[in-house]
Amino acid sequence: MQTKLADFIKDTPQGREADAILRSCVHCGFCTATCPTYQLLGDELDGPRGRIYLIKQLVEGHPVSDKTQRHLDRCLTCRACETTCPSGVKYSRLLDIGRALTEKNVSRGLLERINRSLLRSIVPQPKIFKPLLRIGQLLRGVMPSAVRNKIPKRRIAKPWPDKPHPRTMIVLQGCAQSVATPNTNAAAARVLDRLGISLITAPQAGCCGAVSHHLSAHEQGLDYMRNNIDAWWPHIQAGAEAIAITASGCGAVVKEYAQLLAHDPRYAEKAQRISELTKDISEVLAAQDLSSVQAEYTGDQQKVAFHSPCTLQHGQKITGVVESLLQRAGFQLTAVPNAHLCCGSAGTYSILQPEIAKQLLRNKLRALQSGQPDVIATANVGCQLHLESQSGIPVKHWIELLEESLG
Repeated sequence: MQTKLADFIKDTPQGREADAILRSCVHCGFCTATCPTYQLLGDELDGPRGRIYLIKQLVEGHPVSDKTQRHLDRCLTCRACETTCPSGVKYSRLLDIGRALTEKNVSRGLLERINRSLLRSIVPQPKIFKPLLRIGQLLRGVMPSAVRNKIPKRRIAKPWPDKPHPRTMIVLQGCAQSVATPNTNAAAARVLDRLGISLITAPQAGCCGAVSHHLSAHEQGLDYMRNNIDAWWPHIQAGAEAIAITASGCGAVVKEYAQLLAHDPRYAEKAQRISELTKDISEVLAAQDLSSVQAEYTGDQQKVAFHSPCTLQHGQKITGVVESLLQRAGFQLTAVPNAHLCCGSAGTYSILQPEIAKQLLRNKLRALQSGQPDVIATANVGCQLHLESQSGIPVKHWIELLEESLG
C-alpha cells in the first residue's frame, strides 16, 4: 500500500513504523474472514482492512472524526487478523499508533473520559481494586442479576509452597488476577514445586501495563513496565531462569517490552532481556521433564473444553501446548468450533463495548458447551471471569485443573 505521511509524523519513530506497516499491507482481505467484529457487524470499517484505511488517512493528515474513533474503539485487538495475514502485517502496532493519534485529535464525552480514567486508576492498583471488589462481593446477593453476574465470586488461594529450591523463576502477580483469582499463581507455584522449581514474587512489581497501554495512555503504561523491570532485575541478576506468567494477556505484553521500550536508552537493554526471559506457564511446563509427576495424574477422563485466549494463540502464537499438557494429565478435551474467535473479554473491552462483548460471549459459550464438557478451562483471567459470568458450568484456569489432578 502506497503512503504519503503528513509532516507532523513522517520523521518520527511512530511515523516510520506506521509507514512500514502500511506498506506491508496488500489489502487482500483475508483478515476479514477471521475478524470477530466484522463477522458480527458486517461493516468494512469494523474489520482490519477498513481500520487500516482509516489509520492511513489519519497519518496522511486527513481530517479525523468520532467516526474513526468509534471504529477503532470497536476493535478487540484479538490479533486473529495477524494470524491470518499472509503478508505479516503488524496490525496491533498500527492500531496502537492510530488510537493514540485519534485520542489527541478527537475529544470524548465527559462520562466516557471519566469511565476510562477510572479503569486506568482502579484495575491496575490492587490496593484500590481489592476493597472495591470485596464490597461488590458482599452485596452480590442483593444486586440485580445483570450486575451480580459481572461480579466475580470470592476465591481463596490455597497455600503457597515454602520449600526453597536451587532453581527459581519469577511470577508476575499482576493486578486484577492477584485479587480476583488469587489461586491461579498459587496453583502454578505448587506444580513447579513438585518439579523442584521455586516460584517467587517481586513485591514491587504490579500491572504489566496493558490496561493503560490499550486505553491509549501509553506513557502511563510504559511507567508500569519500567517499574516491573526494576522490581525483577535483582532476581534476574541472582539467577532466576524465567519470568513465568499465568495470564496470557499479561504475557503477550511483557514479551513486547523490548519493542515498546526500544527507544528508551535507560531501559531498552533490560527490556530486551525481560522479553527473552518471559514465558507463559504452559511453555515453562512443556520444557520440563514431567516424568516425575506423570504417574500421579488423576484427570480420570474428565471432559474439558479449552478456551484458548486470543493473547495466547494470536498474541504469543502458542497453540496446542496447553491442550497437550491437559491430555497427558488424563483429561478428555472436547471439540470447540471456531476456536480462533474472541470471547469478547479483551481486557476492558467488555466494559467499554458491552453489547458487542455480550454477543461474542454468547457465541463462545455455545461453542465451548457444544461438546457437553464438565468444565471450561482457559489461560487468562479476563476470559475466565467473562466466561464465568454467563456459564452454566465451572470455568477455571487450566493450571488449577492440572494441579488438582496431582492430588
